[in-house]
Amino acid sequence: MTAPFSAASLGPDTTHEFAPQGGTPLILALPKGRILSECGPLLARAGIVPSPDYADEDSRRLRFPTNDPSLDVVRVRPFDVATFVAFGAAHIGICGADVLMEFDYAEVYAPLDLGIGKCRVSVAEPRETAGTDDPSRWSQVRVASKYPNIARRHYANRGIHAEVVHLNGAMELAPGLGLSRVIVDLVQTGSTLIANGLVETEVIAAVTSRLIVNRTALKTQPEAVGAWIARFRSALDAA
Repeated sequence: MTAPFSAASLGPDTTHEFAPQGGTPLILALPKGRILSECGPLLARAGIVPSPDYADEDSRRLRFPTNDPSLDVVRVRPFDVATFVAFGAAHIGICGADVLMEFDYAEVYAPLDLGIGKCRVSVAEPRETAGTDDPSRWSQVRVASKYPNIARRHYANRGIHAEVVHLNGAMELAPGLGLSRVIVDLVQTGSTLIANGLVETEVIAAVTSRLIVNRTALKTQPEAVGAWIARFRSALDAA
């Protein structure tokens, strides 16, 4: 049987001098899924070793201790990381720039581009209609997306009214079933678009993951939060 996890089992505490006020650990919010695995080497270089099951997608636990008693890790949906940090449930987090663009929380400060989770927010439409009409002449368009704010801003900047059908998944089905003319979605390789008869017609923004912090936490606990920013910056420099 595996021995129970303890912070001491993962090595000495190297940052106890940066312990947050009141002895309560700071919370680092990490996104489930693809980016979580890409976070592993970065966390290691920053000296953060969470309990072994933090990367196990089948684990029912959502909060995990680390080798540093001043830091715990929580694992949440990628779209929720910024919300946890904005409302102070987590002090720091790793979050895709797409999420920051969509929610634009004033309470969130993003000091570091971590260079992981590379993808893009793009417009796509059916192969049959792509290039047959000039989008600059549109006055309105129906868009399926889980990014309603990004989609509306993108088309509003061009004087086009976007009627957004808010979907949380299976966006690629929307044009073929008459739900929308185009989609705005996160694209990594484009293989899902191709498999569903769509083509990428425009890139709205390139996306990487960012280190984010709660502004109030940075103001009230500058040494503790600032020390973690510095450690992540050093981890990037060591890459």
